[in-house]
Amino acid sequence: MALEKELETYNKKLPELKAEHEGKFVLIHGDEVVDTFSSYDDAIKAGYKKFHLEPFLVKQVRALEQAQFISRFVDPLAAGRAS
Repeated sequence: MALEKELETYNKKLPELKAEHEGKFVLIHGDEVVDTFSSYDDAIKAGYKKFHLEPFLVKQVRALEQAQFISRFVDPLAAGRAS
């Protein structure tokens, strides 16, 4: 799975990240928390500058994750026309 190690690192470090950096964006490469940033764009730019095309994760630090719901029963063509 893509970014499996980085997601594992995020979950492992989440308690300390929440305490100091909630709402910020964390840059993770492998098992290293590289840095935190106030914006997603700054974190992405730093990731590409440092790691080029190697995989890295940028994720907002949140105490509670928002649930994402995607229904297979929605016709994507009809949903696009509804707006």
